[in-house]
Amino acid sequence: MLNFIVRRVIQIPLVMLALSVLIVGLTMLLTPQQRAAGYIRSEQQAAQMDRIIRDRGLDQPFPVQYGKWLKSTLSGDLGFSKASSKPVLDTIGERLPNTIELSLVTAIPIILIGVWLGTLSALHKDRLLDQFLRVFAVMGNSLPSFVLGIVLLTVLYGYLGWLPGAGQLEVINQFSVGDIKRYTGMLGIDALLNGKFAVALDVFRHMVMPALTLIIINSATILKVMRNSMLESLTSDYVRTARAKGLPDKAVNLKHARRNALLSVITLGGFLIIGLLSGSVITETIFAYPGIGQWVVQSALQLDVSAVLGFALLSALIVVVVSTLTDILYGVVDPRVRFD
Repeated sequence: MLNFIVRRVIQIPLVMLALSVLIVGLTMLLTPQQRAAGYIRSEQQAAQMDRIIRDRGLDQPFPVQYGKWLKSTLSGDLGFSKASSKPVLDTIGERLPNTIELSLVTAIPIILIGVWLGTLSALHKDRLLDQFLRVFAVMGNSLPSFVLGIVLLTVLYGYLGWLPGAGQLEVINQFSVGDIKRYTGMLGIDALLNGKFAVALDVFRHMVMPALTLIIINSATILKVMRNSMLESLTSDYVRTARAKGLPDKAVNLKHARRNALLSVITLGGFLIIGLLSGSVITETIFAYPGIGQWVVQSALQLDVSAVLGFALLSALIVVVVSTLTDILYGVVDPRVRFD
């Protein structure tokens, strides 16, 4: 397995290089003026549009443009984001920890709930519990996240008033943020580490509805896949052999059948994590959660080319890294998988 891990790690920069050529190439569909706007930080610079186009080589052939962009990117200059009025790299550094924090709160419950309910549904096939869980799975898969988000906002915020409606902090706690020493960049966790429990509680209260939206919809998908995989495992030869040996049903169902059924969940879980880390665009927009997904929506609406390009590169990196980790996890869960 070590050789496989080394090979995959070596492949990451090569894959990223190929993806960057594709991503930057797509920006060639825009005019030089539209692309130059991503490097303008003030009205004075706006008056020097021609100079920026010339310095950045935006009127040159693609190889020249790509070479200048790659040199600029490797030096840490991804351009300027009009949507955030900050450099793209600084904006990613501020926004990404918020998205990671929301992902940490949601990813583990999504997988645990989906696997647990999927296992129960398969073990109670065609019974009342199975029918109920199948209805939940269909509804969760069919319900758009923006519909569920609006329903939660209407009920939990508008009607009952139990939870805050949007944002990340109440106004009263905004003044406490400057006193918080940053360790991870994730406000809720850093607030706990600084002993600011009121701020941490406020942060997590604002995360409840976005997290609920993501958990309900994504756990329904995991449930459906887990149920189907579990049913297939329960009818396999090795499970029948285990039962013939006299092993208890609990050991057969959980140790043998469920472990093999988890392979499909690992694949789906990888895509789930990619989606969460890349920014749950719709959910963050509905709840005005200051993550990377909300930022890229605002950037796209303003034709903020540098921001969208930076987001695309970040998403590509997340896909490559998570895919590698998913492949490695296959071998951990299923000993039959070999990486020769």
